[in-house]
Amino acid sequence: MGNSYAGQLRTTRFEEVLHNSIEASLRSNTVVPRPVFSQLYLETEQPLAHDGRTENDDEDDEDGSESNSPPIPYQMKPPSEGCCTTDGFCQAGRDLRLSSLASDPLDVPSGFMLVGVKSPSHPESLLVCAVDRRFLPDERGHNALLGFSGNCIGCGEKGFRYFTEFSNHINLKLSTQPKKQKHLKYHLHRNNQGVLVKGAPICWRGHDGRMRQMGSSLSEGHAISAEQPPNMALKNSSHTPGSYTAESIVDPIGLPQITDAPHSLTNGNHAVPSIAHPPLHQSRPGRPSATGSHANAGPPKKRHKGWSPESSTNSLTESTLKTPPSSSALSTLSVSSVITNGVRTETAAPLSSSQGSLTPLSPAGLSVTIPDELLHTCRLKPVIFKGHGPLPQLTGNVSEVLVSSLLQSCYLSSQTLPRVYQHYGPSPIQPLSTEMQILLTVYYLVQLGLDQVPLIEDLEQIFMRSWRESHLSEIRQYQQPQTPATQGRHYGIETPSTLPGLPQHFSLPPQSQQSLTPSQLPWLAQLAASSCGEGVVVLEEKFGSLAQGLQQTFSRLMEGRLENTNYVVIIFTAPGQETQSCVVVTGKHQCRALAESMYSPNEGLKEINHQLSTGVAQELIHYCNSLGQDGDLDSLLDSATVDSNEPSPLSSSQESAEERSLKTTHSPKDTNSSNDPHTQCSKDSPSPKERASSPKDTCSEYSIEWREVRPIQLAVARKLLSHVCAIADSSTQNLDLGSFDRVSFLILVPPSEVTFQQTVLHLWSSGVLQELGGLDQECLSQREAERYVVKMDQNAQARIDSLIQEAQSNSSTLYILVHDHAHWDINSASHSSSDSDSALVDQLLNSREVRDAPNILILHVTSFPFALQTQYTRISPYNEIHWPSAFSNDVDLYHEKTRYYGVSELLESTRSGSNLPLLRYDSSFESMASALEERFPKLHSAVIRTTVLIQHYCVALMAASSRISSSHNLHKHTSVETLEIVQSLLTAAQQCPAHHGHMVLLRIPSLALAAWAHRRLSRVRRQLGLEESFEIIVGNPNQALNIGQSFTDQIKTWLKIQDAHWVPQTYLELESLPCILILSGAEPLGESLPRSLKYCDLRVISCSYLQRTTLEQELGLAAYLVRAESRPPHNPGPGSDLLESDAEKLSSTDNEEEEGQENGYSPKTCSQQLQSCPDRGALDPFPAQSTTSPNHQSLSQMQIPHPKPQPLPNTRSRRQHSKSTSSGSLSPRASSPHLSCSWARGVSRPPSVLLSRALYDIITASDSSGLPRCTSFLPHMSVAWASSFRPLLSKMMTCTEQSLYYRQWTVPHSYHMDSRNRTEGRSDNFHPRRLLLSGPPQVGKTGAYLHFLGILSRMLIRLMEVDIYDEEDINYSTQAEGVLYHPPNASWPNPDIVRTMPFDYTIHDPKYDDISSVYSAGYKPSAEGNHVRQEDVYLHRRTSRIKLSKYAAYNTYHHCEQCHQYLGFNPRYQMYESTLHAFTFTHLLLGEEIQLYFIIPKSKEHYFSFSQPGGQLESMRLPLTSDWSPDCIKSPIFTPTTGRHEHGLFNLYHAMDGASHLHILVVKEYEMAVYKKYWPNHIMLVLPTVFNGTGIGAAHFLIKELSYHNLELERSRRLEGGGPAGDVWPFIILADDSCVMWNAVDLDARNVPVEHAVSLKHILQHMEACPDLAHYGLCGIRKWSSRGLTGNKQREPFSRGHLHDFLLLNVDRSQNVQYDQNRFTCHDVDFTLRLHSAGLLICRFNSFSVMKKQIAIGGYRTFIIKTKTTDVPTSVGPSQYICAPDSKHLFLATPAQLLLEKYLQYTSQKLFPLSTKNYTHPVLSVDCYLNLGPEVTVCFVSSRPHSVNISTTGLLFSGLLLCFADSFVTPVFLKKFTFLKGATLCVISADRSSLRQTVGRLELEEEWRFRLSDEFQTANAKEDRPLFFLTGKHI
Repeated sequence: MGNSYAGQLRTTRFEEVLHNSIEASLRSNTVVPRPVFSQLYLETEQPLAHDGRTENDDEDDEDGSESNSPPIPYQMKPPSEGCCTTDGFCQAGRDLRLSSLASDPLDVPSGFMLVGVKSPSHPESLLVCAVDRRFLPDERGHNALLGFSGNCIGCGEKGFRYFTEFSNHINLKLSTQPKKQKHLKYHLHRNNQGVLVKGAPICWRGHDGRMRQMGSSLSEGHAISAEQPPNMALKNSSHTPGSYTAESIVDPIGLPQITDAPHSLTNGNHAVPSIAHPPLHQSRPGRPSATGSHANAGPPKKRHKGWSPESSTNSLTESTLKTPPSSSALSTLSVSSVITNGVRTETAAPLSSSQGSLTPLSPAGLSVTIPDELLHTCRLKPVIFKGHGPLPQLTGNVSEVLVSSLLQSCYLSSQTLPRVYQHYGPSPIQPLSTEMQILLTVYYLVQLGLDQVPLIEDLEQIFMRSWRESHLSEIRQYQQPQTPATQGRHYGIETPSTLPGLPQHFSLPPQSQQSLTPSQLPWLAQLAASSCGEGVVVLEEKFGSLAQGLQQTFSRLMEGRLENTNYVVIIFTAPGQETQSCVVVTGKHQCRALAESMYSPNEGLKEINHQLSTGVAQELIHYCNSLGQDGDLDSLLDSATVDSNEPSPLSSSQESAEERSLKTTHSPKDTNSSNDPHTQCSKDSPSPKERASSPKDTCSEYSIEWREVRPIQLAVARKLLSHVCAIADSSTQNLDLGSFDRVSFLILVPPSEVTFQQTVLHLWSSGVLQELGGLDQECLSQREAERYVVKMDQNAQARIDSLIQEAQSNSSTLYILVHDHAHWDINSASHSSSDSDSALVDQLLNSREVRDAPNILILHVTSFPFALQTQYTRISPYNEIHWPSAFSNDVDLYHEKTRYYGVSELLESTRSGSNLPLLRYDSSFESMASALEERFPKLHSAVIRTTVLIQHYCVALMAASSRISSSHNLHKHTSVETLEIVQSLLTAAQQCPAHHGHMVLLRIPSLALAAWAHRRLSRVRRQLGLEESFEIIVGNPNQALNIGQSFTDQIKTWLKIQDAHWVPQTYLELESLPCILILSGAEPLGESLPRSLKYCDLRVISCSYLQRTTLEQELGLAAYLVRAESRPPHNPGPGSDLLESDAEKLSSTDNEEEEGQENGYSPKTCSQQLQSCPDRGALDPFPAQSTTSPNHQSLSQMQIPHPKPQPLPNTRSRRQHSKSTSSGSLSPRASSPHLSCSWARGVSRPPSVLLSRALYDIITASDSSGLPRCTSFLPHMSVAWASSFRPLLSKMMTCTEQSLYYRQWTVPHSYHMDSRNRTEGRSDNFHPRRLLLSGPPQVGKTGAYLHFLGILSRMLIRLMEVDIYDEEDINYSTQAEGVLYHPPNASWPNPDIVRTMPFDYTIHDPKYDDISSVYSAGYKPSAEGNHVRQEDVYLHRRTSRIKLSKYAAYNTYHHCEQCHQYLGFNPRYQMYESTLHAFTFTHLLLGEEIQLYFIIPKSKEHYFSFSQPGGQLESMRLPLTSDWSPDCIKSPIFTPTTGRHEHGLFNLYHAMDGASHLHILVVKEYEMAVYKKYWPNHIMLVLPTVFNGTGIGAAHFLIKELSYHNLELERSRRLEGGGPAGDVWPFIILADDSCVMWNAVDLDARNVPVEHAVSLKHILQHMEACPDLAHYGLCGIRKWSSRGLTGNKQREPFSRGHLHDFLLLNVDRSQNVQYDQNRFTCHDVDFTLRLHSAGLLICRFNSFSVMKKQIAIGGYRTFIIKTKTTDVPTSVGPSQYICAPDSKHLFLATPAQLLLEKYLQYTSQKLFPLSTKNYTHPVLSVDCYLNLGPEVTVCFVSSRPHSVNISTTGLLFSGLLLCFADSFVTPVFLKKFTFLKGATLCVISADRSSLRQTVGRLELEEEWRFRLSDEFQTANAKEDRPLFFLTGKHI
């Protein structure tokens, strides 16, 4: 922001940031500028790629737009009216042209200077202005304040604060953003004649004319070796100290591609922000020619309209190196800075490649000739670090010199200030000067040890530290407002306490940095170098150029004068010229390390193969075979060869020749096979296998237990599931879980046969396949499980393609692609060759088909997620799941009984003091390797170290075998560590009766070296007669495991496996087998190791493994789970360093506390010293390397004794574990010395790890934050740091914060698969269905995700199922008549037949089993009667889980593509607009007008008629009876609902099978808003306010009366239109809001009823098509039950009786029968009885049934009884629902009608004592049905004339109930009925006066006796209108 310019010295003035932020907010109308504090704290360095055009003085492209986007047009502010707009004049109309003002006297204020402004419209003339000189640069391009201050020379106006404002005033008329750097071009001065003339150009850094010198010096960079990969090298093209530029090759998609030289441990390939340079055209192998462009290091200058912070994110960021700040650079640090992203950039071959960094060459003639025989003479290849200025041309023997641009990149990045420091403080913040950088470099080199290698990260951190100290006050000024929490979250810049690797007395005070001049530099540098003798030499002898200094250096090398010198620093200073420098590395160890670090790991392996295949290693092997005075190794072996009856082995000479031919890289398969004569034991002695199989030779300590999935794995699986549900629940509609009915999956693993087999094994034994219903567990073989696991090789393409096709054709299946070991292959498909296996992940998982498939979800699983956490990541931070910490403050949070033992604990053991640490290095091995490295300078160190290591093992085997005489002193020729390993290996199996032993792991990455080591060790083993003592195995990822037959038989015996063809296929199956495993391959590919692993030998691993991922991956081989109870208490010190990639490393999201302190491990578990006890063992056999996890059963646990001859766990065990894989927990006795089995002693202890000295020093060193310094390394080869000014990782960061750190501070290289994941206008291109599970190596991730697959499947099944009420119909009489009225296959009822059918008064709906039965003469109740239930019993009614059919109704949680428009939720559609319409009608019962409101969406207005469009609502349109359409339902559907806006089943789209229908939700007024929110596309009928407290009766009453009124209106409308009035469709549907599915019963061929799901459309169209439907008053369907109808009723297709839940009501015929608007309960029973008594036909279609979902929320039955005084529910008994009138009583805030109904329900046995359990003497209820409880029978009669009533002749009633008796009830009517003596009378009225009037009018006192105390009222206050009732006894 502001008038900044790229590359210029910048101040970080807070006021400027504030000003610019305000200005941007005023000027921008499209983007909300970020707050000023966000800029200060959060913005990273994000250079933008320019479009690569040539820049010159006249045409600068600084608009900051990306190379593939057009420049952003700039809109000048329009001048105010009346202003002058003429070019060359200011807005005041004054002339500003230099030609006009040249001779005029001009008033220039003090501190200002005249400047020439270039106008684009008049390029030939300059405009004159006065500018404050503080805002202009000096002659070196330095010291310009940002911003602007200027005056107009023409009109004299002063105080222009912004150049934008000033450019408007002087009418520049620009098409781009005004920049002072662009338009203030020349100084103006007066010549001798006093005329104002153009002077020198203003030296804007990066924009001055001096830049053009680059053009002539580009000749050096024209040739790029074909060997050089796309990420070539940084190019430094300018020579002024502040003008470093970098060119980057622009990729075809417009993102600049990083072209830096590789660094051994850093990203190496960051592009440095450049300022300006001419275009560079070049062609590179495998890539199209591209035009070089420059990256803008600065922020966008004042924000353009349309610019957003996201658009400025750089595609390649500045060239920065890792900054691992550490005070421990004194340790032997390897070259972490020479390896880059897997590519070797700087080859040592011809000049074109050695000069690949494309630094401009010095002028012709200044070349340096490399002397011949340099390598032969000096025994080293010098490494030249380019520094400042151009490197001279190298000629001659250039293949023996290496050139690196690492140091130059470090210099450049340290001079590119991030945006946050642009404006701050009273004085400008400047980057380090060239001189200071050189001096600090000398300081750093001086303090390095003799064997140390310079680490660029350390040097970079020294630069950062020095820079921060020099500006401490300014930096602290803006850090103060931050709280520690804020600082942690925002990653504020940290200031390390000490300079890493720099002695404190070397730290310079701030002022010294500013005052260091070129003339002071040489003697200060020499003074510093003098402190280390000859170790560092500074050459500064007034050379004419760097070339002379380099030539002198090579001369001194050839003369041997630099024998003791490791570094030569060449400095060239000359007055008026920029300081130039370079560093020549001349130390043998340093040169070798730096040279090898320039290889990527893959290139290093190729070089090793080349050296082996060409035989250059023969001399080394001959040398190693010689034991000096103790003889020759081969001859000693020959003398020790065991005599046997077998053919003699190869002669020594033959064998030696075989050993030394290192050209074959295949692992031999015959050396240990049983058919090889050399591996057979003598037939006379029993083999170990035979001994172990005898009964007496069994091991009692070897025990195996099965265990369920570990609790922490279950927790992680549930976290995965919750993240999936969160995706589904989000409003983005990216995952519709409700549409899937099953889960399928495919697990992708790296191309390792062992990893593949172990994943298959875990899957097979986990029970997941059975749980997903794929296979029968009895017949499932392991081979069948292989279909679900695929290796990522060329065959994977077909598997993924078939899955994609399957996913496209099975939209109801959710496919999970599990990408295990996800960090393994992240190469971009566009950068890989078509025939290679790399980039398969990008081709397959990132393809459009997978990305866009709505039913494919990708789960990445890895221990090292860093490469997937970049600025361009595809994974949302919200979709990351981090492994939680199992322990907090030594508390086992998950009751694990195991403790993860990882690298943190290994590091802790190095600090334990008294015990031998588990992590250590071998000093004697290092000494021998170093000596040989000096002797053989041409050989790769891996060849040398492997040869020495195998030599040590061979000698140790000879020494331990006792076959060689001790006089040979063999122990001198091996190391103590190696001897201990071998002795332990040989003796362990001898101590155990079953010959259990342990594993020794040798990590040899080169396949060729591993194969040679295997042959060598196998030969020594054979010649020593140890073939049956231990196995030697080559772990080649491309080959299956190959084990000798005798050892296979041994394993089968231990595991009791009967299958004759079984062979071990995974390392886990080698549990307790004594063996040496040589693990090869460039990196481990997820292979799990058994818990019998005791030694992890990583001594061959070199310093080329110094990215965080590769380093932790190697160390992760030793990570295990330890039994927590066997772990002794300890006091580890101040907290361990955290290294693992997850919870154990940097806390976790679940457990934020610091947990390093519990993770230590004391090796004192064993009472013996480790040195003397050879049984330090491995742990849990399940520590799967990232891909598979320790939670999975190792084969030792899975191979339970089987009755069947196959390696399948028995059925019982399988069933116990079918839920998930779990870590088999071995339960040896507590570790104690008396155990004879070393395996049992070792299972609770982690393995020992041996490292190279260089790696050990790096790993055990800590940075200033307390973390191991390797955590600050570049996380992965394929990513780069976004800025060298980044903060350090903090020890207190959680895993989530660590992820955010990498997401902010790393960017992918162009060959990273995420590099293309950035589209225009979007900064977060996250894939919505992609998850990342990360956790430490071998912690149990495989078991967690397999369990996740199982519970996801169960959840989907659960989502597809619903709890349906499944209750048998009640109250069926055993004497039911068996008369059939209709044939079983009748489609519709016949009205004439229905009239002859008796009406069934009995209630059969099981929800009413707690109400009074209705008396009918033909029904005899069962003896036990109905049980009384609690009020909330409906929550506990019997239900069944039923899978949803495709015709189900859904609630608001259902989202699918078809429903979007129906629901109105789809973001692609505009949210549906609705209008509110009032509708008024009059009803006699209510006595007043009723005003209702309809909420009608615009899309549904066609269902209504209006007086005019948008006018008054007139009626709801109804079809004619004669209308019929196959896709239309004629009856409007009304659904009254309350409290179920989320859970009500209102989505009828699928139920209606897409048919057009009118659906109206009937809601209460206070719920209108929430229903409208959830159902925006539904029509709402809003009840009047007075109905807010009413029950379901009121809703049905209003629906029915409204429908009849509407019917009349529609008839009138039809009459007006000339149609027949009576032909309007008179039916409506009243549906419950819990109806979920519908079924139909059909008869099959054998007349057996078969039930199947049908759509609601099918049922309604069938019922509406009934020919005589108009004859019926009410139709319905039965409620579903899994038992169907009972008895004979099952065969009757139609019946006449009570209807519930789903009704088809004829509002025309039922006009005179209303629902009781006051009722809360049993309103449908009451209505049906009155409808029948009115003579209307009621028919139930028994061939259809409705399923009702159990919804425990809301509904009309959930009324709460609460008191008037408090608003909380209180426990009020039914006896308190009533009280005596005028008494003081606790009033209740509950409707009076509800209190009355509840009182009668619960206390009727007191009110009607004679009626209790007396079916033959019911209570007579006149004109209404009220529930008097299940023990009382009610006889309903209607007082209406001509009504149909039950015959009561001879019936004695036990009571009389009169509720609101109207005029039809008369004394004469009542005298028809006979009552028992003492029968109870209950008269109910609305008030006391009407109660008395009713008693008098009906002459009740003649036969009934009343007492004053028998009058009651409901417990309501007077204003709540209580109901009154009077009781009496019959005389």
